[in-house]
Amino acid sequence: MQDGQLSIANLLRHGSRIHGGAEVVTWTGAEARRSTFAEVGQEAARLAHALRGLGVTSDQRVGTFMWNNNEHLVAYLAVPAMGAVLHTLNIRLFPEQLTYVANHAEDHVVLVDGTLVPLLAKVLPTFETVRHVVVVNGDPSSLQAPEGVTVHSYAELLDGQPDEFEWPVVDENAAAAMCYTSGTTGDPKGVVYTHRSIWLHSMQVCMTDSMALSQADRALVIVPQFHAMSWGLPYAALMVGASLIMPDRFLQPEPLAAMIAAEKPTMAGAVPTIWQGLLALLDQKPQDLAPLGRAVVGGSACPPSLMAAFDKLGVTIIHAWGMTETSPLGSVSRPPAGLSPEDAWEYRILQGRFPASVRARLVDDDGNELPWDNEAVGELECAGPWVAAAYYRVEPGQEGSEKFSPDGWLRTGDVGAITPDGFLRLTDRSKDIIKSGGEWISSVDLENAVMSHPAVAEAAVIGVPDEKWSERPLVAVVLRSGEKTTPAELQSFLSDKVAKWQLPENWTFIDEVPKTSVGKFDKKRLRAAAADGSLDIAHLT
Repeated sequence: MQDGQLSIANLLRHGSRIHGGAEVVTWTGAEARRSTFAEVGQEAARLAHALRGLGVTSDQRVGTFMWNNNEHLVAYLAVPAMGAVLHTLNIRLFPEQLTYVANHAEDHVVLVDGTLVPLLAKVLPTFETVRHVVVVNGDPSSLQAPEGVTVHSYAELLDGQPDEFEWPVVDENAAAAMCYTSGTTGDPKGVVYTHRSIWLHSMQVCMTDSMALSQADRALVIVPQFHAMSWGLPYAALMVGASLIMPDRFLQPEPLAAMIAAEKPTMAGAVPTIWQGLLALLDQKPQDLAPLGRAVVGGSACPPSLMAAFDKLGVTIIHAWGMTETSPLGSVSRPPAGLSPEDAWEYRILQGRFPASVRARLVDDDGNELPWDNEAVGELECAGPWVAAAYYRVEPGQEGSEKFSPDGWLRTGDVGAITPDGFLRLTDRSKDIIKSGGEWISSVDLENAVMSHPAVAEAAVIGVPDEKWSERPLVAVVLRSGEKTTPAELQSFLSDKVAKWQLPENWTFIDEVPKTSVGKFDKKRLRAAAADGSLDIAHLT
């Protein structure tokens, strides 16, 4: 058989030619601007020529500090196709973390959206290796760059550049892109994706028992392009010709509802908090979501109550699990065929079934492998062609290297069980499990149970010290607008949903659950608030 390279350049050639009529739609606030995949291909060539002129000649890192939009898609394609490495900078990281990742990756050029210039300006003087900043859809004069950094206009830089580029032959195992973890402990860690890993991952996104992306789809890509490569949706779209709807900076429930009404997406991808916000809006302002038929939800466990609510709206939420280190697709919950709706539901609320390319195992605290019986609980470890083998520039023995087992498997930090037919049931993150009286309490199970109460919008559960039991759960509750309830009522509501010894005695009502840079519950901040006494905690007897 012939040995063809699985490269982003070949994916770009394919998508812009075979699927040249597909489009990328970028929301502008009231309406959309559009480019076809053929036009994206031409713009990618112009960007590649421009970057060559800025000294990007081999595998230099090109950072993006951008929202989901047409120009970000162009960078997704042009940078790796020309042999350089795309580095998506998470705009929601703390300033010191942004400084760390830009310097650790040794970014040479940064593309920044005009609306994000003020945010970048605060940290740009700390970026030691950046020599050029390209302002996209904005005024470059608005950025006062430090000495040694030249600021360019994206439009002017690309103006007059050729619409074709001689894409080099790149080894499929070479680096194509990189993301850094959100750094909840220690410094963020760099994960490098290869051309091959992205190609294989894209194929999996398109498979029918996965996200089932196809040329018939219009995909609303809410999950940020700066987080885990937007779950691989941009590259998969080029593979099959699915049109992309990009929300840019308009991520609030109202503009998302307007996008759905105007652009008629058939599928979408976002973390649970996005769908919770949209659901709250739809409760107040009902809207027909058709033809939106499915939404892939990952990033954190999706409450079953949220899935049930969208079922009533005609949208099937498909539970998925993954992480930056798994590109991120690790599992997708497509129930086995032939089940009744009731039995299928029991599979839908799980984190999903592992595809052929992702190997999984559970291990206990002593490193012993556990059976797949849906009862034994241990830490999930993964291996496969789109699973990280190491962190970028982390040597054995350094902080972060312990995330990989001696035989090369990724230690995910997620704790759960696996069914005999390969479905993952996560119970918690290892750092979030509550150990009470020698027994484990799943914060995720408690959160899902509390959020099934009609008055509750969000609930986050953490462990707090207890003299008798070592730890007990504390439930932080956000109420729906106009709703009221009490800790005693909520505890009573849980009485037939969890074991008696798991019933929380500690409750607090808050305005909003703090979130991480990628929309997950930030339990570290909740623990700090509980420890310093800033939460008003009710203690039931």
